[in-house]
Amino acid sequence: MTTVSIIGSGNMGSAIGAIVAAGGNSVEVVGREATAITGEIVVLAVPYPSLAEIVERHRDALAGKIVVDLTNPLDFSTFDRLVVPADGSAAAELAAALPDSKVLKAFNTNFAATLASKTVGGAVPTTVLIAGDDESAKAALAELVRAGGLEAVDAGSLARARELEAVGFLQLTLAVQERISWTAGFALVK
Repeated sequence: MTTVSIIGSGNMGSAIGAIVAAGGNSVEVVGREATAITGEIVVLAVPYPSLAEIVERHRDALAGKIVVDLTNPLDFSTFDRLVVPADGSAAAELAAALPDSKVLKAFNTNFAATLASKTVGGAVPTTVLIAGDDESAKAALAELVRAGGLEAVDAGSLARARELEAVGFLQLTLAVQERISWTAGFALVK
């Protein structure tokens, strides 16, 4: 059994926690004031602007752990652009700030509703795309996702996080503009 620590208790954190628990693994929700993080895998289910504070507060506790970034670094005031350089990503920034952690990008192309229902649009199985430079870390997260009843696909190295963030940005923009529902989104059909 794997213990997954989730920093963030919003819709995404709750949906991911339910997936982890459905797969028979243990979930630890880490609040703002927590000092200990016991999970081997840590999911940062927070908005992009919160990453700097989390790194500052928990850098030592995250060393040696698999850290999953699900943020989409967009300008939330306008929803019209990403706020990271065009050749970079939030995940790359996080990896640079946490050199002793195994940083993965995942869940950012999924909505909480598609994680909870395990389907996109009520018909296609939800797939979690995972990017990262550590093969064993990607395999461990994929195993958790599959045990919880979803599909998982290795999207490549952490450099692919910028494309995943672009897809997440587009999907969020469409939902905010009510062009798609929060139960819809992009799906991967094999």
